[in-house]
Amino acid sequence: MRRFLVDRASIENVNVVQQEAELEPPPNVVNEFNPNEIETNELSNILQRKDLNIVNVMELVDVVKARLGTMRESGWNNFFADVQGFCVAKSILVPNMDDEIPVRGRSRAEGRTITNLHHYRAEIFYVAIDKICVEMDHRFSEGSNIILDCFSCLDPKNSFSKFDVDKLARLADIYHADFSDDDRGTIRDQLETYVLQVRRNASFSTCEDVQSLAMKMVQTEKHLVFPLVYKLIELALILPVSTASVERAFSAMKIIKSKLRNKINDVWFNDLMVCYTEREIFKSLDDIDIIRTFTAKKSRKGHLPRNFI
Repeated sequence: MRRFLVDRASIENVNVVQQEAELEPPPNVVNEFNPNEIETNELSNILQRKDLNIVNVMELVDVVKARLGTMRESGWNNFFADVQGFCVAKSILVPNMDDEIPVRGRSRAEGRTITNLHHYRAEIFYVAIDKICVEMDHRFSEGSNIILDCFSCLDPKNSFSKFDVDKLARLADIYHADFSDDDRGTIRDQLETYVLQVRRNASFSTCEDVQSLAMKMVQTEKHLVFPLVYKLIELALILPVSTASVERAFSAMKIIKSKLRNKINDVWFNDLMVCYTEREIFKSLDDIDIIRTFTAKKSRKGHLPRNFI
């Protein structure tokens, strides 16, 4: 966002200075400052993680929106001072904020002018922040926030302190295709019984997130006792797939299924997708162990050397 001080007027001034002092071309200010890096860097990083924590996302979305609002209301002076310091360090001339310039998009014959301060602050600084806020509201709409807020109640930290039966039972209505009418009628009682039991079970006190909670339920076979609760946990684990992971999957599809591989069958394509998307796990496997496992599946005409067996 801070790039906005180097627009057409300042670039012309820089060119004049370069011609007189024979300086090298100015640095690319476009790449130096980015509004997403300033305010939403942490949110972008956490959304791209495979082990996405829904609770952290909810808290971070609210914090980022609040910071953007504060920056719009009272952040211009500090922001402008930072940009001035950057331009001075890079020998970039900063236009006088009190100078008047013609209104962009209007005929010069009309004689309408505005100050540089109004142009940079109102027409660029405020507009850039407003666009970011609109995009965040679009990506994190009220419906999405409700779903995230409901799923955050599954957080096992502090002895399931955020557990809310009403919010979790509401998820059964939102995901009505995954729950029958009988399920929606009994899920509330199952949730109440579930939370009492896991709070008394010491093994669940070590759970730090929804992923470890799901693993512990399978280990203790609680997923068989509370199938509806476990289905909610599964939906919570699938939820991150709809953000960054799905983009990685589509990128992998374009790489694997090329024009020369357009007739690949679904089973083989699925196996290749798993190998590609989880390549970090497959890199840790020993090639000899893979060969031995593949050979042991059935007898084959060719036999491996004895040192492989």
